[in-house]
Amino acid sequence: MSNSQGFQYRIIQKNIVSKRNISDMIGNRMLILLIFFIFNTDCLAQNGTPLLMGRSEILHSKVLGEDRMINIYLPDNYNPNDSVRYPIVYVLDGGVDEDFFHIAGIVRFSTQPWIDRFPQSIVVGIGGNTRRRDFTFPVENTDFIEKEGFQKASFPSYGGSDKYRTFMKNELIPYISGNYKSNGKQTLIGESLAGLLSVEILLKQPELFDDYIIISPSLWWGEESLLKKAEKFLQGNLKKDVKVYLGVPNKEEDVRMYDEAIALSDILNNNKKIHFVFDYMPDELHSTVIHQAVYNAFKKLYPKTFYSK
Repeated sequence: MSNSQGFQYRIIQKNIVSKRNISDMIGNRMLILLIFFIFNTDCLAQNGTPLLMGRSEILHSKVLGEDRMINIYLPDNYNPNDSVRYPIVYVLDGGVDEDFFHIAGIVRFSTQPWIDRFPQSIVVGIGGNTRRRDFTFPVENTDFIEKEGFQKASFPSYGGSDKYRTFMKNELIPYISGNYKSNGKQTLIGESLAGLLSVEILLKQPELFDDYIIISPSLWWGEESLLKKAEKFLQGNLKKDVKVYLGVPNKEEDVRMYDEAIALSDILNNNKKIHFVFDYMPDELHSTVIHQAVYNAFKKLYPKTFYSK
């Protein structure tokens, strides 16, 4: 019996004893019925069926010298023994206390038979990241951090994106492809600092993914040095067609981040190999934008549903 149930029992018992005009027989019967009800309610709760959303695995990275928690959502009809293969959606902020659950829900909804925007997909969320280290590229100095409103001490380590990109290319993606039924089509989702890393991968290793969902990227890092080199990187590295969604929250919250996103959108929109979608969401803030942006991204990149195809 729980503490709250025991508390309820003591109150009821006290009330029964205090009402002398009710016979002891009726009071005893009420008490027995109450105990019986509490016991059976507790048993029913314990006999419920667990609601499973996915699975978690620990992947040790030799490149990073650390473990990563890999959270995986599989489609309802996933069968390791049949011939069906699936696209993979990678979520950089993919911990169970981050964006894994709600993005997996959007993917599941978008791939329901009556929606059918794109084929049923596997969602891979990466947990256990040190975001300010793993998602930022090396810089010569960090004086710009304080200009952006942060203290240098809030970035005790940084500049690890080269290693992280190597981890994704040489360890994570091969692990998922080797253990799950991937069809080779891959999507990357990142917001804020994860959005910065998503932009860096798009510019430097665009072949890793087919679709890029980039949300409110922190292009201020390194005094916009990645943004300044974006066109050059694309010219040298982009050899295949890709889809890119760039979502941005209300510009009044951070005018500079908005302006940086606009500058990036101009570059991406002018590249013939990029099917580009820009999405301004004035009703969203940096802290709230990711859920709406991911939903919008799938809607805009794959506009046709089952009933409109």
